[in-house]
Amino acid sequence: MNARAEGTGVVPLRRLVVLRHAKSAWPEGTSDHDRPLAPRGLRDAPAAGRALAGAGRIPDLAVCSTAERARRTWELASAEWETPTPVRHDPRLYAADPDDLLEVARETPPEVGTLLLVGHNPGLEELILALAAEGVDDTLAQVRTKFPTSALAVLDWHGPTWQALTPHTARLTAFTVARGLH
Repeated sequence: MNARAEGTGVVPLRRLVVLRHAKSAWPEGTSDHDRPLAPRGLRDAPAAGRALAGAGRIPDLAVCSTAERARRTWELASAEWETPTPVRHDPRLYAADPDDLLEVARETPPEVGTLLLVGHNPGLEELILALAAEGVDDTLAQVRTKFPTSALAVLDWHGPTWQALTPHTARLTAFTVARGLH
């Protein structure tokens, strides 16, 4: 966590981590909301958790879509961490557009330094592109090309509270696709 230093005027670094759910299956007769993970998704979701742990980017709080594939991605990814992260399951993340996702992020308590959103495309990809004023290396170009299942993006920005998060204020510092990280 990055709490604001009292009286110093230092604006804390905040980190938004965005995780697209792992690859899902399409069983006949199953609603979109209830679709489970496919075998590849069951392999990739833990790899996403290991990637976050390996990069030292374990969130202080996670907000996850209520869709089965997102919930299962969260369960498998977070099971890779030694310390459990609090999670909130929010139906607004299912089929959310960038404005909905930004609203959810802005509700984050100020003591949270790193927030993880687990959700769906195209909303997640559009949120990343809306928030990022710049990217490290070719991360922005990669996200513009494709934000596939099990993709992770890390956006860093300085702000006194999450309510101050606005478009074009963050830096895309990392982009990873968990496939192949098993």
